[in-house]
Amino acid sequence: MASLLLLPCQLTGFKIFMSELHSFHIPVLGLGYSIDTPVKVARFGISSVISIMDDELLEKMRQYYCQETGRPYMSITPGDDDHRAKRTTAYLDLVNDIVATQTAKIKNLPFEDDSNELNKYFELLPDNSAVKKKYSVMKAMPAGPLKSSMEEELRNSVVAGDIDVNIMVKIDKLNKDKSGQLLPPEYSDASASLRGFAKSKLRSSVVLSAGYNPRLYAYIENYPAFFPDEKGNLDKKIILKVSDYRSALVQGKILAKKGIWVSEFRIESGLNCGGHAFATEGLLLGPILEDFKNNRNALAAELHEMCMEAHKRKGIPTFAGQQQLKIAVQGGIGTADEQNFLLEYYDIDRTGWGSPFLLVPEATNVDDTTLQQLATAEKEDYYLSHASPLGVPFNNFRKSSAEQQRKARAEKGRPGSPCYKKFLVSNTEFTDEPICTASRKYQHLKLKQLEEMDLPEEVFNAEYNKIIEKDCLCEGLAAPPLLKDNIPLSHNLSAVTICPGPNLAYFSGIFSLADMTGHIYGRKNLLNALPRPHMFINELYLYIDYLKNAAAELNLNARREKYLESFKTNLMEGIEYYKNLAQQFKQSLQEELGYAEKKLQTVRIPVAVS
Repeated sequence: MASLLLLPCQLTGFKIFMSELHSFHIPVLGLGYSIDTPVKVARFGISSVISIMDDELLEKMRQYYCQETGRPYMSITPGDDDHRAKRTTAYLDLVNDIVATQTAKIKNLPFEDDSNELNKYFELLPDNSAVKKKYSVMKAMPAGPLKSSMEEELRNSVVAGDIDVNIMVKIDKLNKDKSGQLLPPEYSDASASLRGFAKSKLRSSVVLSAGYNPRLYAYIENYPAFFPDEKGNLDKKIILKVSDYRSALVQGKILAKKGIWVSEFRIESGLNCGGHAFATEGLLLGPILEDFKNNRNALAAELHEMCMEAHKRKGIPTFAGQQQLKIAVQGGIGTADEQNFLLEYYDIDRTGWGSPFLLVPEATNVDDTTLQQLATAEKEDYYLSHASPLGVPFNNFRKSSAEQQRKARAEKGRPGSPCYKKFLVSNTEFTDEPICTASRKYQHLKLKQLEEMDLPEEVFNAEYNKIIEKDCLCEGLAAPPLLKDNIPLSHNLSAVTICPGPNLAYFSGIFSLADMTGHIYGRKNLLNALPRPHMFINELYLYIDYLKNAAAELNLNARREKYLESFKTNLMEGIEYYKNLAQQFKQSLQEELGYAEKKLQTVRIPVAVS
């Protein structure tokens, strides 16, 4: 979506410069939950993010949508050269074309039919938007030339939301050709996904998440679309998902030295987001946002200067002027007051609302069984697990069919999963070639090793549960759209993994797109009756619990002890920050902060074993 929208306002004689129409986006949700979210919501000006890590799923969805829209479909098979990148490009081009067709159709609808998608487009906008206000004035006007003129201007203001894509940069195994020979690095998972996006029609951004990948960052330089064209514009942009300001500064400089501009830093709460939980060293979201607020302009200027120097060195066009550096935040946002506070106090450009949209069938893919489970779930059903083969804490759902399947396999003496897609293979403890710790092969070998160690029963059981807790995310996170749209399942595996953030405990029910946008903008309240602390307090409690569990670990070494002491200090400093900030909130935080402080003080960091 264009970063600026120019709307001439005939009522006042002034021109209104309107920034992005919606102040929120829908982040990537697993492999499949947001795989076609742009097809569902982009025509209403809502931006969203597609995961492009699973090329098999992309190909299945392309076949489905070609059939649904009457477009020709030609299969891209694993036997085709560079099939991963080609599948990515083909699917993204299809989504781009579908959204363009949808948006053009909306523009041609009559305003007289209040129930059509043209009116829905404007009704979904925030009430304080200049475009929404103009729409309301137009609807109240009598028929005539002035109203017709305003209708035309409003039609011209209809633009689709961004169709962004996500790459988890650490999912980057090297691949082999048909003969079993290792392919060059550019055919690795992450590089092929990037190439597929770079060659697509999309004029949008790739969100790079889950860490730093030097090989991938260097590979970006191969594609001119990430550099300014002759007019100084970018065809493709980079968004970095980061946990704190230091990470943004370091990674931003790495790319800027290559001449690559980071158009947005997307800050994610370490423990209050869905999916993998990348905990910070006790740094809380509020203080992190304060760092960005205070240093944003200096950061933008420094990165811009470094980019321009790199362009000059490369002998390529550079920017015509200072580029906009956007800051977004996501993780645990649950009310319009929280939304507005983030936008206004921290000068955030937009927020990310992820997990609540799992309850919106108009926007995401959740199969009927799982949707009903989420709609009626209790707070205890959401928990932080060690299910991910990546070795990173993973927000999980106790009622999911994947969790039930995992337990059933273990009870039958067959723990572990078949491993077909191999996106998360990384372990070489028992094999020369990396295998996945959730695989049946690895767990069989690891359990055999455990049995030979002759451990006390209590210790054995604890280690046994750690091994079998790992579960297959590749299949479970990709199954929902296939189940929802009656598409043949991959490898006939139907168990669903879902990874909502803990904030979803405060939403019960199934909602429409209008319901959820209305909740975000304060037009209605979708929260259930469960008492809900402020998002900052929720995150603080999660971090205190995380520290308490970490401090209970056995055989703590000196490095880990130092880390936990720093973690606790950062939490104490975060509490002091919130105490000073509390007067800014409509919701009283003092009592909750006092309780959290006392709870934190009870956490004792053990002395390291020498």
